[in-house]
Amino acid sequence: MAESMQGLHRTCRCAEVTTQMVGSEVTLMGWVQKARDKGGIIFVDLRDRSGIMQLIFENGSIDEEGFAKAGKLRSEFVIAVTGTVEKRGGAVNENLATGEIEVRAKSLRVLSEAEVPPFPVEENSKTKEDVRLKYRYLDLRRPDLQRNLILKSRVMQLTRSFFTNEGFLEIETPMLGKSTPEGARDYLVPSRVHPGCFYGLPQSPQLYKQLLMCSGYDRYIQIARCFRDEDLRADRQPEFTQIDMELSFVDVDDVIDVNERYLSYLFKEVLGIDVKLPIERITWQEAMDRFGSDKPDMRFGMELHDVSDIVKNCGFSVFTGALEAGGSVRGINAEGQGCMPRKKIDKLVEFAKGYGAKGLAYIAIAEDGTRKSSFAKFMTDEEMDALVAAMDGKAGDLLLFAADKKKLVYDVLGALRLELAKQMELLDKNEYRFVWVTEFPLLEWSEEENRFTAMHHPFTMPMDEDIPLLDTDPGAVRAKAYDIVLNGNEIGGGSVRIHQDDIQERMFKELGFTPEAAHEQFGFLLDAFKYGVPPHAGLAYGLDRLVMLIAKVDSIRDVIAFPKVKDASCLMTQAPQRVSEAQLDELGLEVEKEAAPETEE
Repeated sequence: MAESMQGLHRTCRCAEVTTQMVGSEVTLMGWVQKARDKGGIIFVDLRDRSGIMQLIFENGSIDEEGFAKAGKLRSEFVIAVTGTVEKRGGAVNENLATGEIEVRAKSLRVLSEAEVPPFPVEENSKTKEDVRLKYRYLDLRRPDLQRNLILKSRVMQLTRSFFTNEGFLEIETPMLGKSTPEGARDYLVPSRVHPGCFYGLPQSPQLYKQLLMCSGYDRYIQIARCFRDEDLRADRQPEFTQIDMELSFVDVDDVIDVNERYLSYLFKEVLGIDVKLPIERITWQEAMDRFGSDKPDMRFGMELHDVSDIVKNCGFSVFTGALEAGGSVRGINAEGQGCMPRKKIDKLVEFAKGYGAKGLAYIAIAEDGTRKSSFAKFMTDEEMDALVAAMDGKAGDLLLFAADKKKLVYDVLGALRLELAKQMELLDKNEYRFVWVTEFPLLEWSEEENRFTAMHHPFTMPMDEDIPLLDTDPGAVRAKAYDIVLNGNEIGGGSVRIHQDDIQERMFKELGFTPEAAHEQFGFLLDAFKYGVPPHAGLAYGLDRLVMLIAKVDSIRDVIAFPKVKDASCLMTQAPQRVSEAQLDELGLEVEKEAAPETEE
């Protein structure tokens, strides 16, 4: 039977009891982690979000009724205990913050009994994730998950405090807005009052934050909920949180400056780590050429080498064919992997094919300098020597090459570089390597649509010196866009926005918008710009991903209280679900009926 607290008040949390409190009386409340009956003495580990405290129940210090109750305690019972703090009688537990002390119970109340949980509440649970997500309220009792969410709360508090001190104003923007094309699909909300009409949930507060700049708020910050109806990957969520900001009367350097100081402050406060400022900056082109990725992991080398010039006249048609088609030949040097067995190399070839490669060429250099290669027979010794030299190949190295269209070569070698780093154990979660990637292309060519699309969004400012190229070579125009990358993850990105109407018109024209279509989609923003718009720029961080890296976990689901699974459903609440006919009628909606399950003959 559950008892009430009867006016009892908790004096502190379990792990807030210290050795200085020995001899004093405390009242603790929490969940039973485990109970051990040693005959005449019962040990109970009490858990709350701060940690664990060992309780001792012994005849003499607690009455018979209390001792009998203690004997019935099981995992996850919720109890209140009053007792005296003592030095531990038995061995000190080095693994617990409270390992030197225990509480000798004088009274016990069982506030709530618990059924046997479907899995043990313990750190680093081995229980399958779908079971844990179904009972997420139990999963969230695990100390490791609680630490993650406490950490996330702290990151949010520090973020607010830093930006407040920098003169930013926290302003909310609407959840129910207009559906605008921003890259992913919008989640739509039907309107009861306006039958047949829909709101779009925000993919980001992009248009509103630009309007706030037009309204003179000059420094805006929001920890904003965002929604994207994307085809989900393992580590994507349909709803997520951004640290969103916009600043007026600034250029690239101003945005980078305040954000470098923010990251330095955050990592010092949370992890005690000094982020070396200024953070290194590389251009998008340099990132692609060196790492094959616009979010390079800088914790290790293994950079790409362009060997197109070395092999342009060689006898290997895979290389020369790619070059004749306007592509390139590039390689990476997996140092010390020259003795990799053929089976493992074949696996790498399959891995590369997964990224669109037709294959991978390789040269394995043994410790004695002899070479095994998939294409040596097509090359002269001189050509092979020149290729190995261009790759800085030494005895014991494995050289891997991709030859194809430039974009494909970057994709393949960028992914292969990371795969090899994992296999070679070069990725240290305790090392934090930041880099700014700047000067992104303004536009990218879409094969499907046969036109240029905006790489960032249609309001991104081209670099001043590239504006004339909009008419002659749009693909070469660089944007005033920047990403902040940490250990191969893009944690934030932003750009300077266009505030001049003539440039905005040229941008829309390049993207294939007629003036009418642009007005249909973004009219309210374009109208606002007619009434005096300051130069402005912004940046948004993915809060969940940032916290994931700080917490050194592998999935953003581990830093979100109630995440969805891959098909965007919630295993705990069973959302999304069909709703009643009455609700649909109110909204003027009809839904296709579910097909009846086929019966077996």
